[in-house]
Amino acid sequence: MTTKNIMIVGVGGQGSVLASKLLGHLLTARGYDVKVSEVHGMSQRGGSVVTYVRYGGKVYSPVIDKGQADFIVSFELLEAARCLSYLAPGGQIVTSTQQIDPMPVLTGVMDYPENLLDEIRKSGAKVDALDCLKLAETAGSPKAVNLVLLGRLSHYFTDIPQEAWQEAITACVPAKFADLNRKAFELGRNA
Repeated sequence: MTTKNIMIVGVGGQGSVLASKLLGHLLTARGYDVKVSEVHGMSQRGGSVVTYVRYGGKVYSPVIDKGQADFIVSFELLEAARCLSYLAPGGQIVTSTQQIDPMPVLTGVMDYPENLLDEIRKSGAKVDALDCLKLAETAGSPKAVNLVLLGRLSHYFTDIPQEAWQEAITACVPAKFADLNRKAFELGRNA
């Protein structure tokens, strides 16, 4: 079995660590060897957060090199653009259309790039973009963007039954937030 690679990218505080934990749990329960690696950068100050999830028959390293990501799951458009070089030929980007100004934009040194989604698509990448923040708010919390994204990602994992995703949510999300997160997942899956 070949190793598959998923990069989860976002900004500190968006829930990418929970998303990677849930994916790791899901894939381990399905019998895969799984390696998860978190690269935090300046996450505590709203900086980039990158998490690697690799799974397959036997995985020796948690690191994904450029040109190897089968999926890039992005919480924010600029982060998707920054990681575009990691996407494998034929790979899929699943991204929120949310735009969060990085520090250079906040301080006025730079402008947020215009038409970023169009530019990502012009690169030839397959892009599945949706307003995950709006869907998370519909589910009951803007913090549920991570589960909206995982719901959308699940759309591409046709070999993993819906029940397995729900079991992973139950195992990884605190019980008091489980219903909200299940709703967010379903909204993303069916968007």
